[in-house]
This record gives sequence, C-alpha cells and structure tokens, in this order.
Amino acid sequence: MKQTLFLLLASAGLLSAQTTITKAFNDPVAGESVAYLGVVGTPDNSATGANTTFNNGSLTFAGSATTVYSTPTASEITTFPGSTLKMTGTGNTVYYKQTASKLEITGLVTADATLNLSANNGTFISYPTQYTTATETDQAQGTFSSTAISGLCRGTITINPNASGTLILGGTTFTNVLRVKSVQTFNLHLPNDTNFLLPIGTITNTSYSYYSSTKKFPLLTTIQTVVNVPVAGINNQTTDGAQALSSAFLATGETATKKSGLQIYPNPAQDFIGFKGQTSDYSTAKIYSVDGKLIRTSDIQSGKIQVADLPAASYFIEVSGKNNRKPEAAKFIKK
Repeated sequence: MKQTLFLLLASAGLLSAQTTITKAFNDPVAGESVAYLGVVGTPDNSATGANTTFNNGSLTFAGSATTVYSTPTASEITTFPGSTLKMTGTGNTVYYKQTASKLEITGLVTADATLNLSANNGTFISYPTQYTTATETDQAQGTFSSTAISGLCRGTITINPNASGTLILGGTTFTNVLRVKSVQTFNLHLPNDTNFLLPIGTITNTSYSYYSSTKKFPLLTTIQTVVNVPVAGINNQTTDGAQALSSAFLATGETATKKSGLQIYPNPAQDFIGFKGQTSDYSTAKIYSVDGKLIRTSDIQSGKIQVADLPAASYFIEVSGKNNRKPEAAKFIKK
C-alpha cells in the first residue's frame, strides 16, 4: 500500500475555447495512446486567480512514458461495475465510467494495492468545467486491498478550477491555460467496520493539472501523495511526481536534456561521473530515474559524483548551483 496508489488519478484529459473542459473535446477514447515526459525539478503550483502566471521555466524533462486507453474486458467490468474505459500507464491501471456529464473513477490497480470504488464511484471531472465553475466535492466509497492489509475505504474528491493564465514550462510559454486542483482524501477501515467508525489510516492525494484550449490532455500534471497506515508500518509516507505532455512542446520527441550543454564522462559509468566544460558554477547534483523520480541529491566534490552503489539502469543527472545559473541535465547509464 505505497505512495503510487493515486499516482495516475490525475491523468485523463480536458478543454476547449475559453479553455473549458467538455465531454466532446476532452473525454478520453478507447484506442488513444498519449506520450508523456518525466519532470526534473520541483513544479511551482503557488499561483492562483485569473490572469496569473504559472512560472515553471526552471523545469527540465527526463525519460518518457506512454498512457494507453482501451475497453475493459467482461471480467474487468464484473470486478469494477459500470466501467466503460481502462487507462494503463507506468504499471498502473485506472478504470473509469463515462456519462454525459462526468468522468468517474470506478477502480485503480497498482503493484502495491487495488482500490475498488464500486459502492460509490468518485468524480474525476464534471462537464463542462472552466475557471468560473464552482468547487465540486463528491463522496466515494469501496474497498482496498494490498499484501499488507485490506478493508474498506470512504472519502471525498474535491475538484477546484482555481486558476487561469499563462504557463511557462521549461523554455516554452503557453497562454490561455486553465489549472484544476484535485484533492482526494480517503479514510481506510478494517473489513468489519461497516459503519466507518474507526479509521486505521488515511490517503491524501493532491494534484494540479494545467490545460490549454488546443490540447486534449494536460500540458503539466503534478501530484503529491501522503499515505499514513500505522498498522501496516507506513507513517505519513510522502511522494511527489510530475509529468508533461510530450507533444505540447517537443515535436521531435526529444527531451530538453538532449539539448543541454552539460557533458558527463564516462558514460556508461561504473564508479563515478565526471563533468566536462564550465562547471565552476555548479555545486549540487540530483540523480533521477528515467520516470522522473528523485533518487539522491549530492554535493559536487572535485568535479565528480559517486554512483558505484546505484543499480544498473539508465538515469538522469541535473546539476545546479551558483550565480542563478539555470539547472542543466543529461542522461547516463550505470553499468
């Protein structure tokens, strides 16, 4: 029952004209495949209100992932009643029910746990939604199961289109952007607590999704999940993640890191990474997995970073430091 439980709840689609979320334009369709990039850096979601600027110019991008929409099988519909659409990506699966006015969540399956909201589906988005739409709070209820513990769950999903304006994302600027905040809060209960009196844990997921009027899927999605299940040994475990729509600003499919001036050696690396070129302005290095997850943060000493203890895989390294120099990132392989 780890932090990935709600990682994909923020990935569906929206929008139109004044950047309004409509069923006709934004409802996902079986057969669609959407490419995303991992985000390196910490997104800034602090801006609110109309005609604001969402400044995320310091972000870079690492790795890629594909989300696929399909039609649920008969057995999947039996397990998650009412489901009409299945979304699969990065090892997780979300089931939705599509209606004329809403896209609802019926279930979620990850490597760590399964959430089944068959008792009361949770609203993912209502149609239409725009900046002036009032905040909506919906009740959701069902069961959860994991290798550590299983039981009942009940909570709320609050959707708030609380900001609009200009999004600066990496080196690209997007105008007429709508941001939707979603907060999913669930209490977890033992199977026999059918009156939902004594919670044994909580899951709180807060996501921000940024949409333009010309793209069906979000330009940028950020998410923070806090899991607290003491009986399973999980105490306020927090994780942050983000992804960007690949087609929005990288037509060739290249990541921004490939255009970076940062040069590293050796590559592949076994014991350490060194840097070539002007590196005196850099003091800190962050290493990310290819899906954008922060692995470690290190001080740059003698121009080298030790990587001997990392598992063999592909990674991204981002360096930052002095004189307000923009962070740079590059890909490397650990042997």
